Amino acid sequence: MTTASYRRIARIVRGMATSDGGGVRLNRVIGSQDMPMLDPFLLLDEFRSDNADDYIAGFPEHPHRGFETVTYMLAGQMQHGDNKGNTGNLGPGSVQWMTAGRGIVHSEMPQQENGLLQGFQLWVNLPASDKMTAPRYQEFAAGEIPQVQLAGGGSVKVIAGTFDGVTGPVSGVATQPSYYDVVLPPGATLDLAMPAEHHAFIYVYQNVLSIVDGPQERPVRQGELAALTQGDTIAVGALDEEVRFIVVAGKPLNEPVARYGPFVMNTAEEVQQAFVDYQEGKF
Repeated sequence: MTTASYRRIARIVRGMATSDGGGVRLNRVIGSQDMPMLDPFLLLDEFRSDNADDYIAGFPEHPHRGFETVTYMLAGQMQHGDNKGNTGNLGPGSVQWMTAGRGIVHSEMPQQENGLLQGFQLWVNLPASDKMTAPRYQEFAAGEIPQVQLAGGGSVKVIAGTFDGVTGPVSGVATQPSYYDVVLPPGATLDLAMPAEHHAFIYVYQNVLSIVDGPQERPVRQGELAALTQGDTIAVGALDEEVRFIVVAGKPLNEPVARYGPFVMNTAEEVQQAFVDYQEGKF
């Protein structure tokens, strides 16, 4: 009989208010000065506002090369379009996992002029062997993402990876990610299993989560990210309010990272070549 190896909290980081694209207001957690990256994760932004001035300008056309962008919508409508003729509408609960590979030019624009727009964008690095692969998309509507109801109340949406025998729809990703959206009612607890060697984090987007950290429990508050040590189990619980959070894990690449803006490669020369290729219309 084996016993669980519980992950502990390596550090807690609070997001930094910033703006990107046409001026969309964001809470940037990974990709900030406090946490430049958490291999293989390059960036985590939360966007959340019911003030159209904070999001209406959207993300006009811009290029990407060498990594994957993951958009998960909680509320509102965004439309995606790219220079290959692909278009798609992302509504509440939907996910787009875009592998930029060797190059794509795309836009993400709000399809609303009022109301709440809320969600996340995660950037996931690609290994050197996949950086120049052909671009591809995995898009899933809310109804295509399985949701596991927990015995003690609450639920786990399985976007990627496997929870309680249920596997999410995202597949064929080099970093073998897990991506869960979890709701726990007051007083509920949960053990989450995942590959011990994967890097993992929890980001709380509503109220306060309690994470078992060795002999004690530590609160992680709304707008905070907890980077976790290695281990095969995460033990969490809600306090006196319902708590909502995402849990993300992936296989670290342990490769050199050269990044500038929308290009993430392994060397500075490869980044320079990305600029040349983009300017010459090769994306």
